[in-house]
Amino acid sequence: MMDDHDNSRISNKKVIHQLINFTIKHRKIMMHYLDETGVYQSQHRLLMAVACNPYASQKDIADTMDISTATVAVSLKKLEKGGYINRVADEADNRINKITITEKGNRVVEQSRQIFETTDRKVFEGFTEKEMLTLSALLHKLDANLTRMEAEINQKKKGFDV
Repeated sequence: MMDDHDNSRISNKKVIHQLINFTIKHRKIMMHYLDETGVYQSQHRLLMAVACNPYASQKDIADTMDISTATVAVSLKKLEKGGYINRVADEADNRINKITITEKGNRVVEQSRQIFETTDRKVFEGFTEKEMLTLSALLHKLDANLTRMEAEINQKKKGFDV
């Protein structure tokens, strides 16, 4: 059996741990920088969704983010109280609120985009174009395998639901 320090062979387990550790480290770094915007992580994600979908309803945003409308409602209330978004009653149906971003919200979105760009640049510092293409192709293969596994799981779930 090879040990983890033998570079001539690498185990699936080690590569999975490297991917997981990368993801954890990246998230911690991003949370640190995004904390500077003054918006909490869950609110931040919602604010970015509002910026990308102007005048979307609460339900539209929930569907886009694949979260419950109740979760969206709580975060929207906090964002509205903080002055980052406004709710505008739909002219056709005043039971529906369209969500708009304020100037303050736009400043956070722009600051966040700059954080993303800077972080992305630093993460890939020293990579050649060829290395980037190779990494992208390998990650695409991993994603395809995971997508296939998800489909198998969903198929099995459907089989049990019948």
